[in-house]
Formats: sequence, structure tokens, C-alpha cells
Amino acid sequence: MSCILHIDTSTDVCSVAVSDNGACIFEQEDHSGPNHAERLGTFVDEALSYVDNHAIPLDAVAVSSGPGSYTGLRIGVSMAKGVCYGRGLKLISVPTLSLLCVPVLLQERIEEENALLCPMLDARRMEVYAQVFDRSLKEIRPIHADVVDADTYREFLDKAPVYFFGNGAHKCKDAIDHPNARFIDGVEALAKNMLPLAEKRWADERFEDVAYFVPFYLKDFVAKQPRKLL
Repeated sequence: MSCILHIDTSTDVCSVAVSDNGACIFEQEDHSGPNHAERLGTFVDEALSYVDNHAIPLDAVAVSSGPGSYTGLRIGVSMAKGVCYGRGLKLISVPTLSLLCVPVLLQERIEEENALLCPMLDARRMEVYAQVFDRSLKEIRPIHADVVDADTYREFLDKAPVYFFGNGAHKCKDAIDHPNARFIDGVEALAKNMLPLAEKRWADERFEDVAYFVPFYLKDFVAKQPRKLL
């Protein structure tokens, strides 16, 4: 087992957690964001002070790798790399859409054995970043940037119940009116839920190159012209 610092800044929520031997021993969350640039450094300092004060050797840093907020992902990965460089730690990446599935599965919110999971992140307008999994988190459809209408997920909905959740799901309720569509509210990407995914990657020795790792943005960042005030 291991002690891992977990960082998630993929959405408006900024969260940090520490796990030791598979149990969460520290967590901090800010839901008033996006305040990643202001809050993340403080949260990480508090987490590191906690493990140092309890003489717990830190083994790795796990960071949500995207897709998600372009700025948030950059801030989170930069912080994770800094801690890894400073302390000589391993770097673990956790895909954000897989992360969203963890609380849904752990809380046993999926009823049907053949049900599919479709985590969604808001990508503005009617577009979402979405992926389709089965209950064992086996990928059924890769990540796409979807413009959602009644037919977007019909091939899956015609075969089995599909559970939609994440901060992109609420705006799809009116568009997806299939009888097999299920919606779960309140599911967020949080550092404390990274534990099982990060521990699995630690056990499998699936580490990232600290120097060259970059987040998975899915789409290129497009800078906008600032509005003229006069």
C-alpha cells in the first residue's frame, strides 16, 4: 500500500486529499470557485504539513488528467509536478471521466446489471465531454466532445439503461428523452474519490513522466478577445 496526495482541479471545484493504505486521512474542498489559483497552494501546503507532522512518508501524487477546465487542469498538473520534483515522488494521472464514476459505483446507485455509465463534463453551449463505460469501468465508447440531441446516445439507450451524471448532464435532460435514460444529480469530480483509481495505478506501476506529462484537454484552447468596456 502507499500514501498518495490527490489533486483535482478539472472543474470549478478545487479539492485535495491524502490517502494512506487505501483510507482517506485528509481532505479539503472549495466549491465556491473557480478559485484554483488561490486555494490549491494552501490546500497542498496543509496536506503536506499533515503528512509531515504525522511522520507519514509520501509516495506519489495523483492528479486529475482531464478532460475539463483548461486553466484548472494546467494549475493542477503544474502543482502536482512541483511536488513530485521537490520530494522525488511518482506521478499518477487519473482520467476525470473515470473519476466521476467512482462515487456512483461506490454508493451503489446503479440498479440494473446491464446498465451503462455516461459521465459528462460541461463543455459550454450544448456540448459535453462524455464517455461510456460498463459497470466494471470497461470503456464502451471513447471520450468525445458531443453536441447532445435526442439521437446522440440512442445506440446505447436502445440496448440498456444509461446513467448520465456530472456537471454536463443537467443540461441534457430535455434533449435525451429516451425511456432508458437515467440521470443522477450531485456527482462531482473530487480528489477524495481518486483513491481506488490511483491505488490501482500505483499497484500496476502506471506512472507518468514528470517532465513530459501534459493534461488531456481534448480540444485546443481558444483565447477570446476581451470585451471593450467603452
